[in-house]
Amino acid sequence: MKKLFIISFITLLTIVACSNQTESDPEIEEEVKGIHVDFQLPNDADTGETVGLTATVTYGEDELVTDAEEVSFEYWNVEDEENTTTIESTNNEDGTYTAEVVFENAGTYEIYAHTTAKDMHTMPKKTITIQGEENTEEEHSASNSNEEHSHQEDFMIHLEEHEKVNKDTKIDWTAHLKMGEEPYQNARVRYEIIPENSDQHIWLDTEEIEAGTYSSTHTFAETGQYKVVVHVNDDSGLHEHKEYNFEVIE
Repeated sequence: MKKLFIISFITLLTIVACSNQTESDPEIEEEVKGIHVDFQLPNDADTGETVGLTATVTYGEDELVTDAEEVSFEYWNVEDEENTTTIESTNNEDGTYTAEVVFENAGTYEIYAHTTAKDMHTMPKKTITIQGEENTEEEHSASNSNEEHSHQEDFMIHLEEHEKVNKDTKIDWTAHLKMGEEPYQNARVRYEIIPENSDQHIWLDTEEIEAGTYSSTHTFAETGQYKVVVHVNDDSGLHEHKEYNFEVIE
């Protein structure tokens, strides 16, 4: 009888200890894997010179993505931002996607590497300076596969913006989407959070909490300047994004 009592007492202590440990464990945020694009571009080139564009796409830590849904390069002269050109890349089936472009006019150009893979979208941007004589001919790709990049003019993204947020505090990020005057429903919306001077991007999945309203939360462990990009796409071919800047403080 005494032996049975001791065994029962030890069992009870074990149950209580496990219960206390479970209650004391902090909530752990599940890390969401994202895609990363290493966009290689020379700093400068001459007019008439063929410029190589290379995007290496990885998923998670270092898994090469050989089947990206889209990798295209959109470029424009900074003096004429409304006139953009998009060229498709060649998939080399080794995680790299390449294209070539010849700039006929001198100036400073910005280039997006639009990348969609694993139902995610990112678009790193680089700048190149073209030196040489002015030319009235338009730039062209070496493969002659130019196409104009267009967006839905009546589509709107509004993020409930945070200019400053506190470190170690859970922050709600909520975006409202509209097409014309109607809430835009059933979209895939993700937030890409980019710390300044870092290649480590944070990806947040959202939940549509009401018609056209998409929300997620995140707690920042480090102070500094950040950028958040709201990425929106769906099965209809919609592909939109909008960027915001904010700061994390103590």
